Amino acid sequence: MRAFVLSSTDTPPSLQDRPMPEPAPGEVRVRLRACGLNFADLLMARGQYQERPPLPFVMGMEAAGEIEALGAGVTTLRVGQRVAVFAGGGGLAEYGCFAAERCLPIPDAMPFEHAAGFMVAYGTSHVALTRRARLSAGETLLVLGAAGGVGLTAVEIGAQMGARVVAVARGGAKLKVAQDAGASVLIDSGSDDLKGQFKALGGVDVIYDAVGDPIASDALRALRPEGRFLTIGFAAGQVPQFPANILLVKNIDVIGVYWGAYASFRPEVLTGSLGELMGLYAKGRLKPHVSHALPLEQTGEAMELMRSRKSTGKVVVTMFD
Repeated sequence: MRAFVLSSTDTPPSLQDRPMPEPAPGEVRVRLRACGLNFADLLMARGQYQERPPLPFVMGMEAAGEIEALGAGVTTLRVGQRVAVFAGGGGLAEYGCFAAERCLPIPDAMPFEHAAGFMVAYGTSHVALTRRARLSAGETLLVLGAAGGVGLTAVEIGAQMGARVVAVARGGAKLKVAQDAGASVLIDSGSDDLKGQFKALGGVDVIYDAVGDPIASDALRALRPEGRFLTIGFAAGQVPQFPANILLVKNIDVIGVYWGAYASFRPEVLTGSLGELMGLYAKGRLKPHVSHALPLEQTGEAMELMRSRKSTGKVVVTMFD
């Protein structure tokens, strides 16, 4: 089979021939149809992600396909079943073996391109906004990086929850994507006076930050007393350093959100959240946005689309026709 492999953090990952994997006890083998890319994949390729799997490593944190074989002891899944998989790796390949508990059955009407990019982006935003930030209807949610993979789902979910959503993204095309997802206020991050535009909002209750500094520190000052600042990621490359005096005098919460970590210490949080999200998808209330779908042999180009910020929503790599 073919797989996109990271052999060294000093050289780019490449497409390689690998042996067909066999499922161990508790695992299933999946014929993969699509893999959703994430900003974390770029960090992992450079050895800068918080998790560093042993090399060589088949990349691709989340994927979707059909179960082809069951390992010993697997009784909850069946051959031929369509599933989405979050395993933290192994998704950028034609086949992969994954723990059964990491496989989520998907609706028959859900395209693999949607399923492959669904779990991380929607899961992150749903847990962040419902569990961590406790967003309420009528509150104002400011989303930094609102046209990106996770940011766009935050816009969509926030609007579904009844919040007034302010989308911050660069350029009219990206802002239009955020508007279509439910944003009611649009701010161009390329503006010369971002601080002024944030101040003009009249205060916000929750900030969803997948970007980092310098824009994060500018946005912080727009928070109302008892506001919540969600730290999702640092796509701009700079980790914010917040002045503690501002947090103190305004009673602000800074809240970290690392969605994948729940799999190890509170897996029921992910299970419940994803079950609710799949229900919303089945009702037509969530509409994943995939700006680019490229074949496996063009994975390098797909990753470059994210690196150069030429994509909106999700970039997906497809396997087989």
